[in-house]
Amino acid sequence: MNGNQDLPIQVHDFAEVVEGFYLETTDGLFFAVKGMEHPPDRRIAVLRYVPDPSGGSRKKGNTAYRRMYHFDEQERFIRTACPQYLSYDPVFQTTLQGVPIGQVRTVFDPRKKFREMAEAGARAEIENDAFAFLSRLQTEAGVPPSALGITGSLLIGLYTETSDLDAVVFGTENCYRVYRALQRMLDAAQDGELRRLNAVEMKELFTQRAADTQMNYDDFLALESRKVNQGVFRERTYFVRFVKEAQEIEDAYGRLRYTPLGRSVITASIADDRDRIFTPCRYALSDIRILKGPQLTDLNEIVSFRGRFCEQARTGEAVRASGTLEHIQNSNGGTRHRLLLGNSPEDHMTVSGI
Repeated sequence: MNGNQDLPIQVHDFAEVVEGFYLETTDGLFFAVKGMEHPPDRRIAVLRYVPDPSGGSRKKGNTAYRRMYHFDEQERFIRTACPQYLSYDPVFQTTLQGVPIGQVRTVFDPRKKFREMAEAGARAEIENDAFAFLSRLQTEAGVPPSALGITGSLLIGLYTETSDLDAVVFGTENCYRVYRALQRMLDAAQDGELRRLNAVEMKELFTQRAADTQMNYDDFLALESRKVNQGVFRERTYFVRFVKEAQEIEDAYGRLRYTPLGRSVITASIADDRDRIFTPCRYALSDIRILKGPQLTDLNEIVSFRGRFCEQARTGEAVRASGTLEHIQNSNGGTRHRLLLGNSPEDHMTVSGI
C-alpha cells in the first residue's frame, strides 16, 4: 500500500481502498473515499480540500488549502476547474464524484496512520489525543491495532489544533466490539476523558449540518443524543466511522444495478437494525406506507452512505423518511427497491415517540 509516499499507484494499491481512505490527486486535490462498491479503474470519492492561496485556512508545506463542506460547493468547483473528477457511472446510473487511478498521487491509509503515530517519538498535541483515543478504544474493546485508524484532516496532514478526532474501525466484529465499548463508557458517565456532546456542542453540530440535512432541532436533538459514534474525548469532538472489510461485502461492484426513480416519502417500522452503525448504514423495513412516490410492494430497506444517518433508528421503531427511490436489479434478473438518504438537503429520517 502506498500509504503516504509519492510513488506510482499500481492497480493492486486500489484493491483495499474503501470508506475511510483519502486520495491526493496529481493536481493537489484531496478526496475522501465513499462506500464499498467501486469501479476497478476509479474510486467513488468526494472532494474535501482544494489549494487556495488567497483564502485557504489549512496549510501543508507551503500550500494553503480550503475545506469544501457541501456537495453543491464541491460539484460547482469540479465542473469549473476539473471535470475529469465527475463521471457517469453505469452501475449507479448517475453522475458521481470520483478519482481515476491515473490521477492518484497518494493513497492515505487510516490504519497506517495509526501505526505511524504509535512509532513516532514526538507528536503534536492533537496527534497525542488521537493516539490516546484509539489506544483507549483498542484496550476497552479488545480489538487488534490493525482494526483501527485515523481519517479526516489528521490523516492527510491538514488539521488545525481545533480539528475533530475522526476515527475509523474496520471489520464487522471489531466494529461491534468498539461500539459496545463506547456505549459502555459513555453510559457509565464517570469517565474523565470521554463524554457525550453537551447542549452547546449539540447546537453547533446542528448548525454545521443544517445546510446539507434539514431537520427540526428537537428531532435532531432526540436522535443525536442517544448516538455513541460521536462525542467528546479530552475536550475534542470525535466521530467514529464503522466500516466493514472489503471481503465482507456481498455486493461487489457491478453485481447490482441501481436506477434512481425520483423522490419518495415513506413511513415504516425498522425490522432489522444490525447494520445501523456502519457506513454505509442499512435499515431493513416492515409495515411500509408510501406517502409520496410510486406505490411499490418490494421496497424493503433504507440505506445511506453518510455518517450522519448512522444509528438513526432501532429495531421496532416507527420512522418517517424522505429520500431518493432506487430500483435495484441483480445479475440474476431479480429486482427490488430501496430508499437512499443523503443526496439532498431534503433527505431525512425521524423516529416517532422518542
